[in-house]
Amino acid sequence: MAKILDPSLAKQGRLKIELAQASMPVLMKLRETHSRSKTLDGVRITGCLHVTKETAVLVETLKAAGATVAWSGCNPLSTQDDIAAALAAEGIDIYAWRGLSSEEYYWCIEQTLKIKPQLTLDDGADLIFTVHTKHTEYLADLQGGTEETTTGVHRIRAMAKDGKLRYPIIAVNDAATKSSFDNVYGTGQSALDGIIRATNVLLSGKNVVVGGYGHCGTGISSRARGLGANVIVTEVDPIKALQARMDGYSVMTMSEAARIGDIFVTATGCKNVITKDHLNLMKNGAILSNAGHFNVEVSVEDLESLSTSKREVRPNNMEYTLADGRRLYLLGEGRLVNLAAAEGHPSEVMDMSFANQFLSIVRLAKEAKAMRPDVYEISKEQDQQVARLKLESMGISIDGLSSEQERYLTGWEEGT
Repeated sequence: MAKILDPSLAKQGRLKIELAQASMPVLMKLRETHSRSKTLDGVRITGCLHVTKETAVLVETLKAAGATVAWSGCNPLSTQDDIAAALAAEGIDIYAWRGLSSEEYYWCIEQTLKIKPQLTLDDGADLIFTVHTKHTEYLADLQGGTEETTTGVHRIRAMAKDGKLRYPIIAVNDAATKSSFDNVYGTGQSALDGIIRATNVLLSGKNVVVGGYGHCGTGISSRARGLGANVIVTEVDPIKALQARMDGYSVMTMSEAARIGDIFVTATGCKNVITKDHLNLMKNGAILSNAGHFNVEVSVEDLESLSTSKREVRPNNMEYTLADGRRLYLLGEGRLVNLAAAEGHPSEVMDMSFANQFLSIVRLAKEAKAMRPDVYEISKEQDQQVARLKLESMGISIDGLSSEQERYLTGWEEGT
């Protein structure tokens, strides 16, 4: 079964998937290995993750390894309809289309649960949350799951702390080959890609305000500076704020930045980063965008309350006219700008993230029954395996430790 927007888009989607495969050598190598052994034979997997060409490569790798897969998107504006059509044409149970209402979004998640999954694969934890609150009848079959993004990991850690988590989850987001690459280089490039597609604005010479200096914020700041922008960082964490200053960026409060910013990008994972107080201070023509998982970082409610009218001036670009005549521009409804207004992260960097997803699912298929409900990290060995495979695909060799060096690093006897 499937529900998508337009089946006729399948051919176009297939071409994009094939292009992504060529840029995801690590995941394709894992597919080659595990399709022969059918490592996931008979395993039922429900996924809730952005429907992009890169995700399609992951879905088809799970299927090639023998899994039965059902899928939905994890954001109302992130599904690429041609990719959804291509997956449906391959017999994947997929329920996803761009522009979902909130009710349709959760309906799609509920449809994917009908296969009675043994494992879940999530991005943002909406699937995990739905199972734990609205559809507890599926918990009996569930053995384990994975979580892709920072916001989702925060949610499941809170669930575990409160004793509410009912099955083990591997925090894929926290792998070094995910968070230090996908979050930094992927978000850095794709967020700015979305801003430029939605506005065609020149970043050079602009004051770009980045809310949050975590992995995503560092990537956005670096790429914006590379395009000639003057980058201003806002933070609540004194250590991250100090790091941003030492990295050469201006650091100030959002109230200070609101007065001088031309382009705003939030990447905190928190709510109400930009509110009415900040909006009232912004200059005419300021551009508002968000690169955090949920559409709560820029208060759209406050923006609506201050506005006398609004109109869509470009795709994914809504112009709000305020009572004093100023115009502010909100991109992608305040949702993930890199997916709402662009195509998400490049395939090359998602190769490592989704290799970690696949290997974590393989681990859960073998070990989940012996794991208690908690949040687990991926192993250092897996992290390094993914990095080595990526280096090999790039034709890069690195040194190894000699036995003498290993003894030195693990011992304590040698001194001056």
